[in-house]
Amino acid sequence: MATCWQGLWAYRSYLTVFFLPIFLLPLPIVIRTKEAYCAYAIILMALLWCTEALPLAITALFPIILFPMMGIMDASEVCTEYFQDTIVLFVGGLMVAIAVERWNLHKRIALRVLLIIGVRPALLILGFMSVTAFLSMWVSNTATTAMMVPIAHAVLEQLHEAPTDKGAEGGRDNPALELQEPTSQKEETQLDNGQAHPVPPAPSEPRAQQKQEHLRFNQGMSLCVCYSASIGGIATLTGTTPNLVLQGQVNALFPKNTNTVNFASWFGFAFPTMVILLLLAWLWLQILFLGFNFRKNFGIGGKAQEQERAAIQIIRTQCRLLGPMSFAEKAVTILFVILVVLWFTREPGFFPGWGNLAFSEADGNSMVSDGTVAIFISIIMFILPSKIPGLTQDPGKPGRLKAPPALLSWKTVNEKMPWNIVLLLGGGFALAKGSERSGLSKWLGDKLTPLQNVPPPAIAFILSLLVAAFTECTSNVATTTLFLPILASMAQAICLHPLYIMLPCTLAASLAFMLPVATPPNAIVFSFGGLKVSDMARAGFLLNILGVLVITLAINSWGFPVFGLHTFPSWALSNSTANCTVSQANTTTSSP
Repeated sequence: MATCWQGLWAYRSYLTVFFLPIFLLPLPIVIRTKEAYCAYAIILMALLWCTEALPLAITALFPIILFPMMGIMDASEVCTEYFQDTIVLFVGGLMVAIAVERWNLHKRIALRVLLIIGVRPALLILGFMSVTAFLSMWVSNTATTAMMVPIAHAVLEQLHEAPTDKGAEGGRDNPALELQEPTSQKEETQLDNGQAHPVPPAPSEPRAQQKQEHLRFNQGMSLCVCYSASIGGIATLTGTTPNLVLQGQVNALFPKNTNTVNFASWFGFAFPTMVILLLLAWLWLQILFLGFNFRKNFGIGGKAQEQERAAIQIIRTQCRLLGPMSFAEKAVTILFVILVVLWFTREPGFFPGWGNLAFSEADGNSMVSDGTVAIFISIIMFILPSKIPGLTQDPGKPGRLKAPPALLSWKTVNEKMPWNIVLLLGGGFALAKGSERSGLSKWLGDKLTPLQNVPPPAIAFILSLLVAAFTECTSNVATTTLFLPILASMAQAICLHPLYIMLPCTLAASLAFMLPVATPPNAIVFSFGGLKVSDMARAGFLLNILGVLVITLAINSWGFPVFGLHTFPSWALSNSTANCTVSQANTTTSSP
């Protein structure tokens, strides 16, 4: 019997893929409407995304098969959703991030900031959180975490060396930024010390207490890196994929919107939110893992100058190993700054941008998008050489001259580009469009009209909590892809500005702090050892609550002027929202 269950468990993915579509078949057979057909496709894809019986990207291709066969959309229309402007922005932004990562520019920024901030416990955590959050605004959260965790553990190793331990000197010259599990490493150090310098038994209890403190500091440092990577990603439109899902869904569901969600408007709303949440996360981790002794946490009156010097030395060593800035790093830095400036000034909203002035439509809107800018800078990186133009000897073919490689190569981009996310984004946009075409969105919105009697801030808070809980077990991209079309329909049905609901839920999808499997940064940190699931769950639970509260504060304060949430927008009007023009003002603004 046990062998039978083991066999079924081993084949669970195959069984799920085979039986799940059959179990759901009564829905389209009994209810022969396009709404039911679309609901069948969405429920099937949602369950496959939750169980991961198929790769997420493969499940995202289902609309190409199901929608034409069900008469919901033409195949050519479905396919265009897989490479719309938002996906172009995603690809272009990632190519620039790959160039930053390839030439180690992100590592140089991280080490320089850490040298400025210092290595006292509380400041060290703040330094790593600030650097990680800043880098994850531009580079992928996973790459940022993978780079910062080894640096953090190498610095901690030097901080935890005993003052009399001569091994610290060797650690300064060791370029490897690796640290084993704190407990085992500490035991080895004590054994080595015991053989060379016998230690009296009297101070064993203080040493055990110090060892426990070091372990907790290691845990706090590890968690601060993965948490700040997730928090930093919400600050920019390209920082994490759910942000782009929102932009794509808004453009697909409300094609008449005047580019409401762009890089500048998103940054104006999300950056202050990120800063507040980052500071609260820093205070919470400091209290949880360092305690309430703030004088000790900030190193006031401390006696660990030698360990601090050793930790600073290892950061300086890593800076020296990077050498002076190369031509490639300078070129990438200049192009990156140009990219950010062009993003901010293209169509800022509060003054005419270069897109409005130079490349405008008849109505004055910019014909150039953020994706256009990202692709433009990316193409320049494929053209510019990585060294000062000149000829060098080809090492593989002596006697032949060779030009330096470009800042970006297709081989590098192809290896590092997450093509599965590109397909996942496209699948989400196809689902949103199919939901609108079939009438499922309108049907869902009509069923949710009783929520009109609930205060809008309460709706935003409850839905954000729901999404934050859901994203702990499911991909944040899949979560936003499934929820946003439903939320948009609900907002229209109760005459709420769609962004008033969609924005907080999108940000909440990045609040995956409780489980190692919730997001790749959590998994990377957990794999380094020293953490239990209970440690992450205990720290992440309150941080999830704090995150939802901060998002609720943001959407009910500075979110209003940034996105014009005080009125129901004309671009969200439809046949079912004709009465919203009368009740628009008091519905949205009565309670914030």
